[in-house]
Amino acid sequence: MTNVIKLRKGLNINLKGKAKSACQAIKLSREYGLIPDGFEGITPKVVVNVGDRIMAGDALFVNKKSPEVKFASPVSGVVATVERGERRKVLCVKIEADETIQYHDYGKHNLAEMNGDDVKHLLLDAGLFGYINQLPYAISTTPDTTPKGIFVSALRDMPLAADFEVELKGNENDFQTGLTALSKIAQTHLGIGASQNAEALRNAKDVDITVFDGPCPAGNVGVQINHISPVNKGEIVWTVDPSAVIFFGRLLNTGKVDLRRKIALAGSMVNDPQYYEVIIGTPIVDLVGGKIKSDNRPRIINGNPLTGKKIESGATTQTQYLLPHASEVTVIPEGNEADEMLGWAMPRANMFSTHHSYLSWLFGKKREYDIDARVKGGERHMIMSGEYDKVLPMDIYGEYLIKAIIAGDIDRQEQLGIYEVSPEDFALAEFVDSSKLELQHIVRQGLNTLRKENE
Repeated sequence: MTNVIKLRKGLNINLKGKAKSACQAIKLSREYGLIPDGFEGITPKVVVNVGDRIMAGDALFVNKKSPEVKFASPVSGVVATVERGERRKVLCVKIEADETIQYHDYGKHNLAEMNGDDVKHLLLDAGLFGYINQLPYAISTTPDTTPKGIFVSALRDMPLAADFEVELKGNENDFQTGLTALSKIAQTHLGIGASQNAEALRNAKDVDITVFDGPCPAGNVGVQINHISPVNKGEIVWTVDPSAVIFFGRLLNTGKVDLRRKIALAGSMVNDPQYYEVIIGTPIVDLVGGKIKSDNRPRIINGNPLTGKKIESGATTQTQYLLPHASEVTVIPEGNEADEMLGWAMPRANMFSTHHSYLSWLFGKKREYDIDARVKGGERHMIMSGEYDKVLPMDIYGEYLIKAIIAGDIDRQEQLGIYEVSPEDFALAEFVDSSKLELQHIVRQGLNTLRKENE
């Protein structure tokens, strides 16, 4: 019998512009970019030169601290540019793509004849191992770690997030192959939502299935781990995005590193929100071009509105290409041009509020809202009001943990459960925070500091 865990803490933010299930492929772009910053915690070392001809699946860079972890090119073509920032930090490796993708052939594999080490070596050789993350620290893992379990969450419930069941359609066989491959390495857990009905999820093999019933962030893999097998000091778990599971399965079934995926283009400023089949590293401009409403200034986000990265208009930065773990690109109003009479004091029926400050809550939870990117207030002293606990369904004291990170008290951080969290777990807390603190940034700083102390 499938285990069901019901969560009551959390908050669903129902935004306008959800993507319809319709999906279409976009034509190949002229240029693609692989972003090292999309793989948290690595120090990239480029292993190609400008002008080199490569195939899809060839390594572009490696993790300097663990050189066996390679990162594969999503397309074939010629290395056009290695973009660097301060202190020669690698920001992006750009490839001028061929008209038809040529793949490095890693050979088809019989999974029944493979063990866990064989699977790890194949993923390392093909440049896909870096798509596996770990707790603690919420970083891309390395092959010297031994996980007590591997966790995959197929539930995406952040605002405007892509529905994995749409992405799964047509990829069921590769998804199952990927799950079976991971189960060769360690006990694998699959978390799904109560409303998800796909056969490939409900009856997945070689994994322990847990159904999570509750509001956002029930889909966060960190929340799921906290309720299934909490991470204690000295323990490690691996986490894998369900899209990466499909990549692993394709590699085993076809011998190719095929990084095609369906992503949602969503948001209230998108003319026709729907899914598009693209390749990791696709230029965002090729995806959103001609699809954005022109009545307001847009904010384009590489990811969802709570955890994604803002794309600076007109700038050539590393956010201009689809990030490796992004399942959606969202476009919402910037809000700078808004001119509201009486500001917050004006009674409203169309504004979202977590505290019933506006009359909009009378219209029910299914009402959709058009929320812009304004913070609506400045940073101020931290208020110990219990706000975080209401939207953080984990067995930790969120406010006290944040205070310990700000104070730099490492012992206190460990006692309060920092090994169990990732920045995205605090995305909703950041949204409701009266103090307007950048909680995800604070948590990331705390995790990075703790990691340096323990290395």
